[in-house]
Amino acid sequence: MQEFSGTITEFRAFDVRFPTSRSLDGSDAMNPDPDYSAAYVVLGTDRGDGLEGHGLTFTIGRGTEIVVAALNALEPYVVGTSIASFAEAPGELYKKLTWDSQLRWLGPEKGVIHLATAALVNALWDLYAKLEKKPLWQVLAELSPQQIVDMVDFRYLTDALSAEEARRALDRLVPTRAARTAEIVANGYPAYTTSVGWLGYSDEKISRLCRESLAQGFTRFKIKVGLDLPDDLRRATLVRELIGPNAALMLDANQRWDVAQAIEWVKALSVTRPLWIEEPTSPDDILGHARIARALEPLGIGVATGEHGANRVLFKQLLQARAIDFCQIDFCRLAGVNEVVAVLLLAAHYGVPVCPHAGGVGLCEYVQHASLFDYIAVSGSLERRSIEFVDHLHEHFLDPCVIENGNYRAPFAAGSSIQMKAESLRDHLYPSGAVWKSGGTA
Repeated sequence: MQEFSGTITEFRAFDVRFPTSRSLDGSDAMNPDPDYSAAYVVLGTDRGDGLEGHGLTFTIGRGTEIVVAALNALEPYVVGTSIASFAEAPGELYKKLTWDSQLRWLGPEKGVIHLATAALVNALWDLYAKLEKKPLWQVLAELSPQQIVDMVDFRYLTDALSAEEARRALDRLVPTRAARTAEIVANGYPAYTTSVGWLGYSDEKISRLCRESLAQGFTRFKIKVGLDLPDDLRRATLVRELIGPNAALMLDANQRWDVAQAIEWVKALSVTRPLWIEEPTSPDDILGHARIARALEPLGIGVATGEHGANRVLFKQLLQARAIDFCQIDFCRLAGVNEVVAVLLLAAHYGVPVCPHAGGVGLCEYVQHASLFDYIAVSGSLERRSIEFVDHLHEHFLDPCVIENGNYRAPFAAGSSIQMKAESLRDHLYPSGAVWKSGGTA
């Protein structure tokens, strides 16, 4: 471990928004005109070397200012904290942030306060990895099983997975970590693209993007559905014809349907042979997802959800109820790295593959670290696993994700890949940044 001297002395929170609604990037059945945005936080120190911790939580426009206010409410927990105290026991500060009784009342462990906690926790881990001079995935993958377990809050989880069970499972993978690290560095981690199938795109644009993605090596494609069944069937058929019979096709309804409606709608779309239906109903409806999963199982169509999964307890129940076939964590809807690790442990315990959500600014940069760590140290498997990819806004980051031949390449810059360029941060501040003064729509 590198020298972790110094104290966190500076806290800056920003409302950053990108006018993606202009081109309908990110449009789906529930969110027709999103402006991809972030509540962004920077942690400065008194070390004198200029290193900062950067973190964000993803939003889609209006309301980002509320998350920034929640971030500011958490500032007293980190300013004045020694870096060494976090490095030595990252689980303890995480618990302080999520156990504050008065702030917890605003959740508990969900909603705006949880989103803000994610940005702050992830900023702490970004600083930690920078001080280690390693990418976040490597920092996590080099922790001992006991250190991994210690960062997790097992309260409410022990009826499904105990700390000791988790530690024993992690122990079994330690001897083979190095081999998996070498493999993933050499070959990358499988990706699927959502960029071809936003709901507001024309058939011509979908066709062009499918052809371009195939040429780039993608073999997994996702499209948005849920507004109009005949149109969904036409678009899904178009994409299936373009990508061929052997590529994977996924469908995403973004919470649009009631349970019975979801079953009938997806049955009608089954002729296009989708791998999964994502967010078919309310993200909080565990029993509804379980009913959908049982109804679609004979058709070979899985159920995927999790990008709006508020906390580890919801994921525990989804897994216990066999309600999901694919677990879709979100790196900053869960309360950052610590809670992401909790869900990775749960998913591995239940044998459910994790395919992270990355449809948003900075999320592709973030989740690659979670999936690489998961493969090396937690699940040890790539079977039925992939990371979502959307091809926009990466140019705003100092260390953007890299896709080669349909795979994420392992990042090697120190940190969590989330630090935004200074000019991008400046120009997209809302409402004072140059982009918004020139005609943004949020």
